[in-house]
Amino acid sequence: MHVITFTRKMGTNGSEIAQRVAGALHYSLYDTEAIEATAREMGFLEDVQAADEKALSLFQRLFTHQPEVHLDRLNSVIYELASRGNAVFLGRGSHILLRPLTCALHVRVTASLETRVHNMMERGMENDMAIRALHKSDREREAFTKFAFGADWDDSELYDVVFNMDHLSVELAVHTVVHLARSEEIQARSIDAMKSLEMMGLARRAEAALIEAGFFSPALSVSVTEPGKIRVNGVMVTQSAKDRAEAALKRVKGAEFIDNQVRLAVGLEWPQ
Repeated sequence: MHVITFTRKMGTNGSEIAQRVAGALHYSLYDTEAIEATAREMGFLEDVQAADEKALSLFQRLFTHQPEVHLDRLNSVIYELASRGNAVFLGRGSHILLRPLTCALHVRVTASLETRVHNMMERGMENDMAIRALHKSDREREAFTKFAFGADWDDSELYDVVFNMDHLSVELAVHTVVHLARSEEIQARSIDAMKSLEMMGLARRAEAALIEAGFFSPALSVSVTEPGKIRVNGVMVTQSAKDRAEAALKRVKGAEFIDNQVRLAVGLEWPQ
């Protein structure tokens, strides 16, 4: 099972490169439409649509925990799709989410502003409008990556390959990625990816369930120790709160057993 992620700046032809790589390798392409289709199947469509690559408002960042729920569910969708194998992902933080997988190849497509403006104008956009659109897109994607992962979108260390399309053709970029994907070095990266992805996806769904149930204190944490098994740790004031947290986790898709390690303590403030 192998995965390729593409992170691209607007106006670089990065989407076309990803599409052609997927076609050449006979991999599934997961763009916005495909990701949302799977989110609909999982019951997370509204969350995934809310967690798009746009800057969150100050109100959302400071006064609600809903963006965290949206992100957890978006991430669980990415893990679900990756677990199906042989996939090409476009954006949505996939290069960071799937970084732990040795079978993943992470590609960045960039270009100078001049090249990007030229490409946009070839598609019929006016010069000034193209510049505004490119700057807006860059700000939104940078803000999304910073908020969702605490990472710098332009950090080259997040990628295995970076293409500067100022002097490269789409054909050459496609050929290079396909060659890398078919190389013995990449093909030899055998891992138990299916099990790992299922566990990571379950953990994110569990985190979202606890937040929605009102448990967003750092004193409470969840982990998935093996497929289907959720362990919850922390401290709560009452047995009823502990039971309510466990009940929320039992409703999570894929949860088969809840290892409730929450301890009871007196004098702590916690939702009742």
